[in-house]
Amino acid sequence: MYANKKTLLDTFCNRLGYVFTRPELLREALTHRSHSAAHNERLEFLGDSVLNCAIAGLVFKYFPEIPEGYLSRLRASLVNQQALSDLATHLEMDKLIRLGEGEIKSGGARRPSILADALEAVLGAIYLDSDFAQAEAVVATLYSPMLAHIDSSTQGKDPKTLLQEFLQSQKLALPEYTVVNTLGKAHQQKFKVECVIAKFNIRTLGEGTSRRSAEQAAAKLAYEQACTYS
Repeated sequence: MYANKKTLLDTFCNRLGYVFTRPELLREALTHRSHSAAHNERLEFLGDSVLNCAIAGLVFKYFPEIPEGYLSRLRASLVNQQALSDLATHLEMDKLIRLGEGEIKSGGARRPSILADALEAVLGAIYLDSDFAQAEAVVATLYSPMLAHIDSSTQGKDPKTLLQEFLQSQKLALPEYTVVNTLGKAHQQKFKVECVIAKFNIRTLGEGTSRRSAEQAAAKLAYEQACTYS
């Protein structure tokens, strides 16, 4: 049991691209308040600021032509609970988070809020274990695939946001996203998501290494088709 946990932790650190010199910080970052008094809420507080600063720097560098207002919106879309929980799931953090019995029984390991907070806590722990530059490097590793798929000509708006705004401008219902297939091992999963716009009879499929990225891919195709109806 212990050996298996150590293997999972080692794999997790490999994916982050960071090895802790003070493993107790990582242990604390992965501990929910339902488990013990030494939990991750203070680290989550710190990691939230580290993440926001790191993402601000990344979007500033990636998109030199985008004005401040759109940069703020883009940053918000990258650090929200859904984005963080998707990243945490991809990193298999649900297998590492230490929870109390009640949370374990209620499926807390897969609760988006718990996953998102734990990932922020890990970033806070990296900052304390080394410095901001190391934490920023980890954030860059985690977010580079997402940033590469953002079209700067849309002023920093991701495909889901563009599609939502277009449908709202047409006074139409929001699209429905459904995971239709999941392939591969847990740490190398590929998701296939269908995006449906009933009014236009549009059905598109998107693939990605997380549910979020697959939804974005499907939304991009749906948006391109939907715009032909305007």
